[in-house]
Amino acid sequence: MSTGGATASGSGLALGLGAFGMWGLLPLYWDLLDGIGAGETLAHRMVWSLPTALILVAFVRDWGWIRPLLRQPKRLALLAASASLITANWYLFIWAVAEDRVLEASLGYFINPLFTIALGVVVLRERLRPAQWAAVGIGALAVVVMGVAYGQVPWVSLALSVSFALYGLVKKTTGLDGLQGFTADTLLQFLPALGFLVVLGARGDGSFTSGGAGHALLLMSTGVATALPLIFFGAAAVRLPLSVVGMMQYLAPTLMFLLGLLVFHEEMPPERWAGFLLVWGALVVLTWDVLRQARAVRRTVAAHVPRAAGRESAAAPAE
Repeated sequence: MSTGGATASGSGLALGLGAFGMWGLLPLYWDLLDGIGAGETLAHRMVWSLPTALILVAFVRDWGWIRPLLRQPKRLALLAASASLITANWYLFIWAVAEDRVLEASLGYFINPLFTIALGVVVLRERLRPAQWAAVGIGALAVVVMGVAYGQVPWVSLALSVSFALYGLVKKTTGLDGLQGFTADTLLQFLPALGFLVVLGARGDGSFTSGGAGHALLLMSTGVATALPLIFFGAAAVRLPLSVVGMMQYLAPTLMFLLGLLVFHEEMPPERWAGFLLVWGALVVLTWDVLRQARAVRRTVAAHVPRAAGRESAAAPAE
């Protein structure tokens, strides 16, 4: 009996856990760079992501997509939009860690699947099942509860969720795979980020050369810290069912939540617990619906396969 499927599934789980685990632990990395501004950290992340991406593209020898892309202004405009959205998302996340708002950042990524579903309805005119409507409604209630309790809308969480959901929507229309899209984004980000760092250095405000070798190495490694989980995620996505990948995505905000609570010791008053519990309830409903739908599809396929095999046997000529 072949074990290829089991091997692929096992490696896919390991890669998926690695990807979402690294994303979830990123606050620890950004906290090491807490002494410099979020703008400088972001600029280094974008500058050092480009050589990382080019090395990976050279390794897989996948250059053929670049020249046709340069002749398509509409796709370039979409890529400029995606690069802008992920830049805003990265900046806000780095800033949230520096401002001790990791719990708010984790909530944003918990909300993200719900906002992505809502975006599908509004923009793509997708139709939702009743359970999906319920999940979105509970998620919206959570935002209202926290907004009323705190006296202000949880804008950090919403901004992270909205920017990442819109980034995913734009990426969906570019037609590039994970590595290609990452490379295109970094190509567009590189010059503005490099210019920002040159200006910082000329003013004497940059920390790359003044913070010591260890600090410089941390800044240079931001490219690897950005690329590695993306690579792992892309490899996991082709080895695992979409429903499994969807459930694994909750690992990242869960780790962020635990870091905010146990490592960074951020406050968790009752109203914040109420909001988180509502969001978690919405995600339970959403996950249950995804699993139920996946089982229904498998039952339908299983019911049709024997019938198809029977028809083929009946149609086969006697020997």
